[in-house]
Formats: sequence, structure tokens, C-alpha cells
Amino acid sequence: MTRRELPLTDHYDVKRGEDGHRYIVPLIRGFNLTRIPLLNKGTAFTAEERELLGLDGLLAPQVDSLEVLVERLYGDYSKLDDPMRRHTFLRNLQDRNEVQFYALLSRHVEEMLPIVYTPTVGEAVKRFSQIYRYPRGLTISTQNVARARQALANVPLNDVRIIVATDSSAILGIGDQGFGGMAISIGKLSLYTVAGGVGPDKTLPVELDVGTGRQDLRDDPHYLGVKHERLTGEAYLQFVDTFVEATLERYPKAIIQWEDFSKDAAFEVLHRYRRVVPSFNDDIQGTGAVVLAGVLNACRVKGERLAEQVVVVHGAGAGGAGVAAAIREGMRREGLDDAAISARVFVLDSRGLLTDDRDMEPYKRELATPRELAAGWSGTDLLSVIRDAKATVLLGLSGQGGIFSEEMVRAAAANTERPMVFPLSNPTANTEALPEDILRWTDGKALVATGSPFAPVTQAGQTYEIGQGNNAFIFPGLGFGAILARVREITDGMVTAAAYALAAYTEAHHPTRLYPPVAELSKASVEVAVAVIRQALADGVATEFEVRRLSGEELRAFVERKFWQPKHLPFRLE
Repeated sequence: MTRRELPLTDHYDVKRGEDGHRYIVPLIRGFNLTRIPLLNKGTAFTAEERELLGLDGLLAPQVDSLEVLVERLYGDYSKLDDPMRRHTFLRNLQDRNEVQFYALLSRHVEEMLPIVYTPTVGEAVKRFSQIYRYPRGLTISTQNVARARQALANVPLNDVRIIVATDSSAILGIGDQGFGGMAISIGKLSLYTVAGGVGPDKTLPVELDVGTGRQDLRDDPHYLGVKHERLTGEAYLQFVDTFVEATLERYPKAIIQWEDFSKDAAFEVLHRYRRVVPSFNDDIQGTGAVVLAGVLNACRVKGERLAEQVVVVHGAGAGGAGVAAAIREGMRREGLDDAAISARVFVLDSRGLLTDDRDMEPYKRELATPRELAAGWSGTDLLSVIRDAKATVLLGLSGQGGIFSEEMVRAAAANTERPMVFPLSNPTANTEALPEDILRWTDGKALVATGSPFAPVTQAGQTYEIGQGNNAFIFPGLGFGAILARVREITDGMVTAAAYALAAYTEAHHPTRLYPPVAELSKASVEVAVAVIRQALADGVATEFEVRRLSGEELRAFVERKFWQPKHLPFRLE
């Protein structure tokens, strides 16, 4: 006797024997098995499986272990010296054998994260139509949105739990990329699996192709997306409404991560749907949480409190607004009221300091400084605000490479012994200042973290690790915890809990660093997931009975047990 589990796809079921071990019952046989990435083992099919499944004679005689296959793949990968060629190699591997892809990625995550994610993914987005080889994920476009339910029914996955959906209107720091944004959704979900423990059969990348504002893409005969201007206004919202309604019907247990929407759409979509379907916006909330965690750790290194800092956020898009909101919430937790916070958190856009007498978008009004606080200042430009507000923390989310000048960094250093300077914009070309310059301008005293990966900096005989404030430290664990708790809603408290969990993990394991090494993504994600579940229980939004009866180490053990691991399961016929 076996206990039958939910069917995972139209191609196979997963069952569990009386010994507790899982195995695959394929619903297809023969050559087609080797063309389905979730089922293909390549030369790891055993001799018994080859005969049983109709594969005898279709594969090389050698039977390889997963370890041997990963070693061989890494050797092939290492021979490639161009980041885009490496990215394409990994994408092709993912499209033919998912277990081997994740086994390789998990063993070399620190080396490969910049290839599957930022900064290389930015180039992959730009060239997506050129490197496109194999369909992955779901595309809802203006051509098929009326058939969204049928399109979702065509997806051969019956138990999707996490969806990353983008309309590609504001990819990283490179703007509108049309259909190419699908590469972002694919890359993010790769991290959900390798760092967040979500099985690849539970993930679905989605491109919401509402058109593009770029004439060059519309004129390009090789561009694969729909070739008209972007939908806006009510037509745009009706499009997203249709997608959400169809998704709720097909995947009632799914969580949606909204990704790389333009700033106005980002806030509108988040507020419109966050209580309709459990969802969050990574650019707003994920960025805010990961930066808050880094600032908290920098405060600890300095021996100071967050409530003592004066923070300048340069950039008032979705990321900048999310960071400012997260910092404000952290200060509120340390006892400051709104008036005191307004005198310590300053946000600038392309026109300078946000002040409450300015005409601005609605989401910026909550971040605006009362005009009287800036009365008598020398100006509202970035350098003036750093000097006159006496900033101790300088956070860059502007997408403007090199905007943090030596004069600005030295001005921050004049306000505090150890200024925090975080140039966080991606990709690397958009970084507000290079870490080596910041450290040179401050005689090595600045506390530096970046958005893109940078090598350690050595100056005057001392080596400085450059922490990477990568959202990958937050969103995989946040999503995994929300999935395991079966939440009705992803609350602001859950996002903030993720930030404090990451800060606590870093303090416990790397007390001199602002962020842990990228190699520890999965370990950090477990702690984030545990904290998110606890907060979901406290907020009353968790519906999963099993987590409601667990506490302490039992909950952590539960999360670790549910964490998907890349390994080949045996096949059986029934």
C-alpha cells in the first residue's frame, strides 16, 4: 500500500511508499521522458529504469551518479569565459534537466548567482528574443488575455504555489524591456528553488505582455513580444484583473510576487490585489527589507541604534520608497514617533528633496519632509541635504552610476566617524559609487554594502568584505514561509520580520559583516521563513493547521524538512 499524493503534472505523479521514501510514477514512457526537464535523468537512469520505461538503447550505456554529472557539467561551465555564454549554458541545462541544473547551482551558488541573476540577467533580458530557444512559463498578452483561463489550463503543473509575474516596464535599472522581462521571472524562481526550498514543479514564471513603450522593440523583426504601445489606465487594470481572476481559479494556493513594474503601476497593483491574492512586490518590500537588515547590522557594528541615525535615500522609485518605508518602520519599532522620524529620514528624487509643498505622485507624499524642517538649508539637492541634515547613512537607489561623488561621501563622513554608504542600484554600471572609492575617500572607515556583487577591497594592508544587499536574502524565505503557512495575506509585519531575521542570522554567524556570504543563502532563508511563519501566526493570517501547532525548534525542523533538495527520485510503474 502507498499513500497517494496530489498529482504534480500531467506527466507524472509522486507517491510515497510505506518506507517513507518518495518515488515517481510516470504517466508517459520512452523517448518523451527525456524531453521533460522535471523527469529527465539523462545518463542517471538506472539499468532497471531504462528497461522498465522504454529507454533501453536510447541512452549511452554508462549509468552516472548525480555527483558525476554535476562534476562534468561544472567542467563544461568553467570552460566558458563570457558571462552571457555561461548564462545561456545554465538556461539550456535548466530546459533539459532541472534536477541537474539545481544540483549544479546549489553547489556553486556564490559563483553562479551573478550569472543567473544580477548583473548578468540584465543583459539576458535585453537579448531574450535572441537567446530564446525553449518555452518556459506562461505568457498572458493582449492577444490571448481573453483566453487566460485556457492558457492557464495549458500549463502542465497542477499545484503551483509561487508565481513571479512581471509586466517588464521597469527592469532593474534598464527600464522597459517588453517580453524580455520573462528572463527576470525565470531567474527569480530559480532562486526560490535553490535558496528558498520551493520545488521547481511548484513555480511558474509569468510575463504580462501589455506591449512596450519602445519603438525600437516594436520595429525589431526579431522581437518576440506584442508590437504595440503599452496598455495604460483602465485597460491595463482590466488586463491584470483578468489574469488574477484566472490564476485564483487555477491555482487557489498560489502566492504572487509582482516584479519590476514601473513605480506608479507597482504601488497600484500591490494595493489593488494584496488582499485579493496573497502577494507582495519585491522591488518595494523585498528591497526595503534587505536594506533595513543591512542598516541594522551596520548600526550594531558601530555600537549605535537605528533611531540615532539620519538617513538620506537617493531615489524615489519603487525601491527607494520601499527602503524609506522600511527604515521608518524600524525607527518606529525603536520608539520614535512620526514627527521624529520625519526629521531623520529624507528622500530625494530627480528634482531633489521631497517636501510636502511639492506637487508629486501620491505614493511619495507619505515620504515627504515637512518644508519647515528644510528652512534655512543651503538647498534641497543631494549634497546640501547630506550636509544640512547631517546625514550618517547614504542609500543609493537612483539607478544613476557614479552619482555619489567624493565630496558627497566626505560630507557624510564629516557627520559621523563611520558613515554608512550603500550604493545599491543594479546592474553594476548603475552603481552610485564604487566600494574602493568610498573606502579610499573615508580612509577605510565607511560601512559599505552594494546591490551588485563586488570583490573584497584591499587598502593600506587591510581587506574589506563588501556585503551584497541582494533581495535574494529576503524573497525566497518570505515566499517559502508564506507558502508553508498557507497565508491569506502577506502582511507588512511579515516583511519586516524577514528583515530582522536576516539581521539576526548575520549577527549570529558573521558579527563583523553587514550581510552573510551569498553561499549561505539557503541557511539564511530557513531563518527568514521561520520568522515569517511566526509573524503570520501572530497576525492571524496563517491557515495551515500543521504550523499552528508547532513552536520553537519544531517549527525550524518543519521548515528544513519541507526544503526541496535536488536529487533524482526512483521511477516505478503501477
